[in-house]
Amino acid sequence: MVDGRREGPDGEARIRIPAPAAAAASASASDRPQPEAQPQAPVSGPGPGPAGSESPSLLSAVPCQRRGADTRRPPAAPRPRPAAGDVRPGGGAGRRGLFADRPLACPARSARTPARTPARPARTPAPASDRASARISTRWARSSAGFRRQAFPTPRGTPFTFGYLLVLLGTSLYAAYGDQATVSALLRGSSTDVAHLAERPALVLVASALWIAGGLTSPYALAFALVLTALERRVGAWRAAGVFLLGHVTATLGTELPIGLSVATGHLPDSSLHRLDYGISFGLLASVGALAAFLAPLPRVLVPAVIGVMLLHDLVALADPLTDWGHPLALLAGLACGPFLRRGVRARSTRLDPAPGRGCS
Repeated sequence: MVDGRREGPDGEARIRIPAPAAAAASASASDRPQPEAQPQAPVSGPGPGPAGSESPSLLSAVPCQRRGADTRRPPAAPRPRPAAGDVRPGGGAGRRGLFADRPLACPARSARTPARTPARPARTPAPASDRASARISTRWARSSAGFRRQAFPTPRGTPFTFGYLLVLLGTSLYAAYGDQATVSALLRGSSTDVAHLAERPALVLVASALWIAGGLTSPYALAFALVLTALERRVGAWRAAGVFLLGHVTATLGTELPIGLSVATGHLPDSSLHRLDYGISFGLLASVGALAAFLAPLPRVLVPAVIGVMLLHDLVALADPLTDWGHPLALLAGLACGPFLRRGVRARSTRLDPAPGRGCS
């Protein structure tokens, strides 16, 4: 043995501890607290062991669950399915099918919380006089707006009146601001006297109706816009133009032909063949007579009667005999056209809108 070591019988070197050192080591080990032994369940493992028992292995110290125990979670109790129309606490009404146990994304209408709106102050009712005046002003505004739409000409509603009014506006402005020598020559060439009617009747009959006697400040200008617009809205552009032309031609020929016969027979001098006669008054009065046929029964009689009295007063005064005789003739021509226009408008409305149960012929 060298330095406390010696060789064993199998040739392995072993350390020999002296007796005093060994006793001290055993005493210090006995003073230390020993940990309590943990109970270990027998675990089967490889390797030989005593008969009827299993040898321990490295997994013997690891705790494990008991064999044969069911480690699965117990099944949850089935949830009751709400009936159709029921409201769930979490949101929507009960549904059937695959997603019956899930709440709807949008809550039911009956379960929605109404939006909070700011309270409005209570309105104090207006007095009865204020309400009546408000109703009257509203009706007046509506009636005035309707009157403006219906009384004045428009390009689509009354094309004849609108176009004719533009021509009269142009000639009136030229007569007021143009060269007066040129204006006088044009007016003489457009006059429907006997001399011009004998030479070029069609031209002067049309040209004489392109001027307004007195210009834009004459009352004939405003009356033309109102009367022709109302007539054209009821009978159409072609019939309104026909009435105006009929009254203009009838009154012109009815006053100029007697003058020509009087000159031919010697009752009037030759200077009567040349006179200045132009304007729209004949056609305007014919349009008034035709429009009276579409008024109510009482105005249908009163309007022609009042205008006839005014014309008779001018005829008695004899300020302009030819014009004063031509105005009543034009009014009578328009009154004669009234019944035919009413019948034609009624027949046209029947064709466009037949009565129930009847077909269009």
